[in-house]
Amino acid sequence: MSGDGRESEGGEEEVRGARRIPGPRGAADDLDLASVPLPPLPPPGGTAPDEAVPEQSAPKPERDEPDPPAAEPAPGPGPEVAEGGPGARTGAEPVQGPGPESADGGPEARPPELFVSSAPVDLPHQVLKALLGAWALSACSAEETAAVEDHLTGCAPCADEALRLRDAVGLLHTDGSLDLDPTLRTRVLDGCFGRRPARIPVPEWAAPYDAETARLDALLRDIGDSEWHAPVRLQWFEEERQVSRRTTVAGVIGHLMAVDGLLSAALGLDDPLDGGKAPLDPTERTETYWSATRRPPTRAVREPWRAQSHELIRTASFAGRNVAETSVSYGTFALPLQDAALDRAFECWVHGGDIADAVDYPYPAPSAAHLHRMIDLAARMLPGALAGRRGAGLAGPAKDLVPAGAPGRSLHLEIEGHGGGDWYIALDSPAAVGAPERAVAQVALDGVEFCRLVAGHISPVEAAAGQEGDREAIRDVLFAAASLSRL
Repeated sequence: MSGDGRESEGGEEEVRGARRIPGPRGAADDLDLASVPLPPLPPPGGTAPDEAVPEQSAPKPERDEPDPPAAEPAPGPGPEVAEGGPGARTGAEPVQGPGPESADGGPEARPPELFVSSAPVDLPHQVLKALLGAWALSACSAEETAAVEDHLTGCAPCADEALRLRDAVGLLHTDGSLDLDPTLRTRVLDGCFGRRPARIPVPEWAAPYDAETARLDALLRDIGDSEWHAPVRLQWFEEERQVSRRTTVAGVIGHLMAVDGLLSAALGLDDPLDGGKAPLDPTERTETYWSATRRPPTRAVREPWRAQSHELIRTASFAGRNVAETSVSYGTFALPLQDAALDRAFECWVHGGDIADAVDYPYPAPSAAHLHRMIDLAARMLPGALAGRRGAGLAGPAKDLVPAGAPGRSLHLEIEGHGGGDWYIALDSPAAVGAPERAVAQVALDGVEFCRLVAGHISPVEAAAGQEGDREAIRDVLFAAASLSRL
């Protein structure tokens, strides 16, 4: 009889060939779990009924002793197997279980132990190329990572692609600002011009105006129709007090277009205010333009302003250096065209910030190189502004007049941060030269803060300045800087 109660046709020989029941196991703490082999997988072709766990208490029989009968399988809910089917088992079929010997008495092969290896696996090129994205995201397994990195050492195209993907992963972080880098346009243009230089490049002195009109145009492109009527308050200084004027976003663009007409007339282009008859003073030109419009300006003003700025840059580019010193009259004073273009770039940035504040739009400062040139223009205009205020009785008298071109009493203007530098402002005569050895005072200001003072957006007493030396000279220079502002 077999262990399941059915007669066995094989007799003792079949029982002797069956797998032996293993001996008792030791305590779990005494075993090396890593060395325990995993049980073999069930044979294919059908599901075997559940088997009872054999008793572990009996000692392992000696080799010459007869094997004990197989344990009777416990009844279970497993499916019945039809006789003769691929998964059928007979009563004489040996019970599958771990044992040291095979049915023929020889040593039984132990199943391979599973282990994890970080050695690179041999994968084809197309598979490794498809894994580059997951590798860049650190989503590969240890074997795949090792295989990809081993492949990148010998495949230049895949290495370049992997580098681009890894750089792109850095852009997936959401904790940074979604606004474009203000230097992106400059870097893209520099890259393009580096590959194919412009046949007719924009003059260096016109580059700030080109950049600031492009930035303002990008802001205007993003706002809606209703925001063109958003209220904007323009501020500037007149003598000793701050004044303001209320207008709209469209009104600001009309003001910029009216004053830019001074440069158009200097280059022989059409003046939007009926050239030859319009006033030269920027404030009067603006009032003339605003009063001439029958209805409040709308977003329709963007296209003529944009076309005018493009025509100015194009004409200056074709003319080259021949027009850089062309005089541009502002009524009470005049500037060479290269300084007038820098002045218009400064005003375009300042009023772009006014518009951005009105429509709640981010608007950073110009690039450091352009901001430095704007500060330099203001510093070069300060001696003349000091002389004008002194003639009007608004500044202290000159204390040490020197011949033209000689070093005179000076104030050290130290601009810190973005676009910073050092300038020495002649205090007693616009014809004198500022010199470090003649400095009697020093003022330290942030670059953007100094520009806000020059634009009339903050008063001289509110400027967060580090001051040292002659207090009267410091006050005169700060008020002279504010007096450079205008509508």
